Amino acid sequence: MALIRYNQLDQVLDSFQKKGNSPGLFLIFGDSYLIKQSFQKLSEFLLGKDKKEFALETLEGGSVSMGDIIEAASTFSFLFSKKIIAVKNAPLFHSHQSNAEAGFSSSDLEHFITFLDKGGLPSNHSLLLMTSDVDKRRKVYKALEEKGLLIDCSVAEGVRKADQDEQEKVLQTVSDQILSKARKTIDRQAFHLLIDVTGVDLELFAGNLEKLIVYSGNRSTISPEDVHAVITRDKKDPMFKLTNAFMDKNVKETLFYLNSMFKDGAHPLQILKVFENQIRKLILVKCRVGKITLKNKKLNLKNTNFNLFKQTFLPEILTLDKELKTQLETWKNSLGEKEVKEKTSTPNDLLLASNPQNAYPVFQVFQKSENFSLNELQQALIFLSDLDYRLKSSSFEAKTAFESFIIKTCSKGGFVYANENQDRRHHF
Repeated sequence: MALIRYNQLDQVLDSFQKKGNSPGLFLIFGDSYLIKQSFQKLSEFLLGKDKKEFALETLEGGSVSMGDIIEAASTFSFLFSKKIIAVKNAPLFHSHQSNAEAGFSSSDLEHFITFLDKGGLPSNHSLLLMTSDVDKRRKVYKALEEKGLLIDCSVAEGVRKADQDEQEKVLQTVSDQILSKARKTIDRQAFHLLIDVTGVDLELFAGNLEKLIVYSGNRSTISPEDVHAVITRDKKDPMFKLTNAFMDKNVKETLFYLNSMFKDGAHPLQILKVFENQIRKLILVKCRVGKITLKNKKLNLKNTNFNLFKQTFLPEILTLDKELKTQLETWKNSLGEKEVKEKTSTPNDLLLASNPQNAYPVFQVFQKSENFSLNELQQALIFLSDLDYRLKSSSFEAKTAFESFIIKTCSKGGFVYANENQDRRHHF
């Protein structure tokens, strides 16, 4: 059929209405907020004026098999002539792992493609598939493009001016849609202030706009003062979100939270310590994870779910931590009383799971460590060591140095620093 952008959907649905027919197969992908908006428009169109919600069956992609989806789409309803199957978070383009429900297998996808080729959906049946990411090289994508309508809800994630212009345009569209219903407008300065607080998170942006509509009361225009009064950001949030975005290698989000920390008055050495602690933790995981994966060669950390991690990985991690604690105690006992008292560092810094009762952060560090090679992390730590010296001994634009560090570390080519800068690095 065709590939359209989310803002073309109204026009396309109007043309379907005039022609009196529409495809039965749809794939909606991209930003979660825009997916929800497109799904609402599409489902209302397919249900028609009668609004027969019971003709709509919703399935969750992570907990339903391909066979269940095909069966639901093929089986006729006893109550209605129409039937709409909506699959949220359909893992069509995720890698499949036998030990984790990360995606459909190649045989599942072949079965689905065969289903589409051999007649596909019955008359008056519709199948709506929703997912965050797609891989246009995959056979299943080409099959969906040929048989159905694809709705692209993605938003540019780059830091170039063209990307930022597109992001602002999308946010402006969302703002206009929400405010027009309330018959309100937002001051231009307030609009940019709201973007500065929320970033390009459409769900958060829309939710904050709803709060501002209520707060502004009878006034027709939302002011910067309203944003300052209502939309606050926890001072701790940028730090945690900075490290999460960094571990995801998301350049745009990491730069945004870096900028937030500088605006909130964070000292460059404080920010450096945030990065340094995170990288040391990742290096610790990379160096010791081999002792775990040797016993579980088939497991893939990147695609392992949390429950499997707790059952399989966490017990071995705790065993390694216990062994390390024993070694540290032996080392301390071998020292004299004076040396022990002067020892100020805590062994918790060397543990993989310092708080085993809260295992999810441990799971995240292990999973996201797969985004980096050990060499990349070593190069990054050397860079931060040099940056620490420069911050304490000279005056320069620290924010620019951090931005360069983020872009290089999160780039696909990998971070190369030590060899190129060995003549001007500071050795002690």
